[in-house]
Amino acid sequence: MSDKVMHLSRRRFLRAAAVSGVLAAAPQIIPATALGKDGSAAPSDRLLLGGIGIGGRGGYVLGCFLDEPEVQFTSICDCRADRREAVKRRVDERYGNQNCAIYRDFREFLDKSGVDAVLITTGSNWHCLLSIYAAKAGKDVYCEKPCTKNIAESVALADVFRRTGRVFQGGMQRRSLPHMQFAVDLAHTGKLGKLTTVYAHPCGLATQTSGWNPGIAEPPKEQVDWDMFLGSAAWRPYNPGLLSSGFEKGGGMVGGGNLEWGSHCIDLCQWANQADNTTPVEYFPVAQDGTASARYANGVKLVLRDNGWLPLGSCPVRFEGETGWVETGDTAKLALSSPALLSGKKVTEIAGYPANFHVRNFLDCVKSRGKPRANYEVACQSHIACHASNISIFLKRPLKYDPVKNEFIGDDEANRLRSEAIRDPWHT
Repeated sequence: MSDKVMHLSRRRFLRAAAVSGVLAAAPQIIPATALGKDGSAAPSDRLLLGGIGIGGRGGYVLGCFLDEPEVQFTSICDCRADRREAVKRRVDERYGNQNCAIYRDFREFLDKSGVDAVLITTGSNWHCLLSIYAAKAGKDVYCEKPCTKNIAESVALADVFRRTGRVFQGGMQRRSLPHMQFAVDLAHTGKLGKLTTVYAHPCGLATQTSGWNPGIAEPPKEQVDWDMFLGSAAWRPYNPGLLSSGFEKGGGMVGGGNLEWGSHCIDLCQWANQADNTTPVEYFPVAQDGTASARYANGVKLVLRDNGWLPLGSCPVRFEGETGWVETGDTAKLALSSPALLSGKKVTEIAGYPANFHVRNFLDCVKSRGKPRANYEVACQSHIACHASNISIFLKRPLKYDPVKNEFIGDDEANRLRSEAIRDPWHT
């Protein structure tokens, strides 16, 4: 190498080194979004969330997730084009981009979307199966209620989440509201005396098998994937009314109010009786006074009634002990047998049934890997209580249940109703 070339090379090197030093010393400009200083979480702390079947109530719950700074909603899956496109528009407008991915088939969604957690708000026909498939794909799950459509699904749901170690939160959001927590605490701490009776408002005690609607020509699959919408349920011809009817099963027994609101109110009674790991052992059909009932192994009676409630809003519950009682509902007001039960406390009143506290509990547990308030065990047992009561009502006779073996004692007909045939290729 010549001296001239060597000299020029050294000069270029020294100039480049000087520029590098200046750049290194200069303040680095990093977008606030990358650091989480704009109110959003830094990328390393973000939770990538996707949704399946979001519409109606699901749209409200999605809003609760979007309000949480660490949540980044990235993809939507729906067998209906109108709903998946509506969610994409909403999310893209929220983030000011066009990045929300859309899927028609949940299998492709779970395989390719790269999400950490899934919000499932389909019709309840799909709730359990989608939760199980998501858990097996390594996703945490927030699923609207009813979480299962029979006893067999309830057991399978708990088994899969127990084995996979994924986080599950059922949409029983009243567990996260202060007035409900206070009422349950009165039962747990003995301030009502020994608990004797818990009351739930099921909003109807009718049970029936799924009906059959007249069929019309199916729309294109890309518009409505009817076969996917039916899922594991028995096939029936396309009928647009089923798309927004709260369709539950199709071929099996439909739970009615005892499952729809019972998954809230019976769940709260389970909690008050410290029975989150078990169910009643005896179930009784609707009596002449219009109530159905059940009995726990510890002697506490569960009463399901539509009438006789204080004006405290929807989804009321009442807990009675030997020395006191408490009743509350969605007004967030508390009715007490004695003002002394308040012990001078001011209970925060949050009327209605907002889900934001429940969503926050789920996100905290996703981070800590702890169990949310309505975890898989809670959901399993409270839904079994609903299903078993429905079976007693449907058969119009008392039933005895073994909560360890999860079977009715000495009743083959009742045991056949614990599950139903499902269509290929779906399975739990």
